[in-house]
Amino acid sequence: MIEKYSTRRQFLNLGKLSLLFLLNSCSNSSKKISISLQRAFYPQSLKDTLPSSWQQESIDFSKLELEKNKKILSNSDFILIKDGWINTINFESFQKINDLFPNDLLNKRSKDFLKSFKEYQINKLFPIGVVPFAVIIKNNKDLINDASNSWDFLLDEKLKEKIIFPQSPRIIMSISKKINAKNSLRKLKGQTMLFDDQNSINWLINSKASVAIIPYSQCVKYLKIDSRLSIVFPKNGVPLSWNFLLSKSKINNQILIEWIKSFEDRNTIDELANQGWYLPFSNEYSQNKYNINIKNNNLGPSKICWENSWSFSPLNNKEKFNLENLWNESLAP
Repeated sequence: MIEKYSTRRQFLNLGKLSLLFLLNSCSNSSKKISISLQRAFYPQSLKDTLPSSWQQESIDFSKLELEKNKKILSNSDFILIKDGWINTINFESFQKINDLFPNDLLNKRSKDFLKSFKEYQINKLFPIGVVPFAVIIKNNKDLINDASNSWDFLLDEKLKEKIIFPQSPRIIMSISKKINAKNSLRKLKGQTMLFDDQNSINWLINSKASVAIIPYSQCVKYLKIDSRLSIVFPKNGVPLSWNFLLSKSKINNQILIEWIKSFEDRNTIDELANQGWYLPFSNEYSQNKYNINIKNNNLGPSKICWENSWSFSPLNNKEKFNLENLWNESLAP
């Protein structure tokens, strides 16, 4: 009797274990691949390329100390991240990714930029897009010609306290070096209305501001609906914002490769470029987007502008300290 009871109990326990295993297997198989990104900074055309089976998670890399963002990052298979946030993440938790793709996939500019990172970072950072900054001018078409030729126009007296700059001292300092004037950084800051990254286009439209310097992908749609706005890419170059893909998953390589292959589609390349997002790939059709004639630079940066544009390599502690000092000195009266 005891043996019979024991056998029956073992059978029931075995049944429970089998059920739990089945449920767990179903749960794992139905788990969606997740990708985290700071959604406000990415054009809809890029988000539309993501496979419909993927879960898109919105994350704020400027607030990774918050529990919500920590959880999103730890649970994501892939992340999209701007170059300015690279130092906020722990590379130990990511996989090598560049070896998954052909050596000739990336163009020369992206390969050269990758070399500026530390050796342990390079193979884990896959460049997936570069966004040029644009000059947006409101109700002042007289400025367009000067702005097209040089950044010197920013010191025009008519623009005093009417310029919206990115909230990045490094970008502003890099622009000041392109201006042919003594104490250009201090003078440039005297022209500033405010510093803003996420709402600069709204400030431009709804305030006394006349000029804003904005990533191209964040202002394209406004140019189509507000006739007061004009776009300019100075031929002596613009700052570039790079975006990278990182992977935490070892098991989803094939679906990742298929997604990257989808960027070979010409319609996709067109849509991305039309929304200010340029693929850093070497195929001829993608490269043609960098070869616009200067007379048509309302369609994007001209070839000469691209040639003169600049990226921001990672800073070591000494370089960061020196830049902070330079910025603070320019605040002094």
